Amino acid sequence: MTTNKFWKQKKLSAFTAEEWESVCTHCGRCCLLKLQDEDDDEVYYTDVVCRYHDCRTHLCREYKNRCLLVPECLKLTPENLGNITWIPKLCAYHILHQTGDLPSWHPLVSGRPLPDQYKISPDVVSEPDVPEEELEDHIIEEDDND
Repeated sequence: MTTNKFWKQKKLSAFTAEEWESVCTHCGRCCLLKLQDEDDDEVYYTDVVCRYHDCRTHLCREYKNRCLLVPECLKLTPENLGNITWIPKLCAYHILHQTGDLPSWHPLVSGRPLPDQYKISPDVVSEPDVPEEELEDHIIEEDDND
């Protein structure tokens, strides 16, 4: 458990790069492929995870180059955080932005690794294994993700 509760003492825009990165729990939710309905802009999560997501470590194998390799990959920043409609409800950045605090299960608060219940399911499918035309068959309920 960290004694320096920087997230309570600073605005998001004042976080150092290291502090900003430490808020990420590596749950993998943002790495799930999403589909957006062209008619109403509704966003649907799938159980398909980005090809660069390592399901064992819950880390991106290409983190530094992710936005170049996957143009749809969004780099979350304090400036764009409030404008992203698809951000998962259990995302630590989202919770911090909404409440000004981190939840009790967050590793910076608890001092323990993220509990499995907050990580994406180990049953996700890797992007290369799903043809694009079959992505709609992999839509999951939001409750499966949050």
